[in-house]
Amino acid sequence: MDTDPKVFVISGPSGAGKGTLTEILLKRVPSLARSVSATTRKPRPGEVDGVDYYFLTKEEFKKHIEDNDFLEWAVVHDNYYGTLRSMVDKELAVGRDVVMVIDVQGAANVKNKMPDAVTIFVEPPSMEELVKRLKLRNTESEAELARRLKNAEAEMMLAKNYDYVVINDDVDRAAGELVSIVEAEKIKN
Repeated sequence: MDTDPKVFVISGPSGAGKGTLTEILLKRVPSLARSVSATTRKPRPGEVDGVDYYFLTKEEFKKHIEDNDFLEWAVVHDNYYGTLRSMVDKELAVGRDVVMVIDVQGAANVKNKMPDAVTIFVEPPSMEELVKRLKLRNTESEAELARRLKNAEAEMMLAKNYDYVVINDDVDRAAGELVSIVEAEKIKN
């Protein structure tokens, strides 16, 4: 069995189900550590600072950029998002595999810095289903929804750059596929 810890990067458009699938993955493979991203976006109802995200001001985020504290960062939907290098390094140093749920820009940056990272793209079964999911979520204004859908089309064109693509047409099936991918990659030399 491979003793080197791995980084798993999960991306996909807003509403594809990345968060839901990752939560199931973490329950089924409890040895994985979840990387908590930093963001300047406002918390959604129920989100907890330090658990769901590190919620920072733009000034705090920019200071981390200046100090080169991020493994990756990007501006997405007019907000800053990034992964603090220290959080990932801490888990890898103790031998734990890390799961990162980040946007496509961040995934490309991580893959450039960590070529052995395993990239997984989560796709909705159709654009129509994506629209339905985002509307049901009811967390974005009409303008934000339109921007997310436009970005989703561009992001889905990048799925071919990933090691794996999981179509989230059925949560249980897609979660099982995600677990299988992680388990198979963990035992590769």
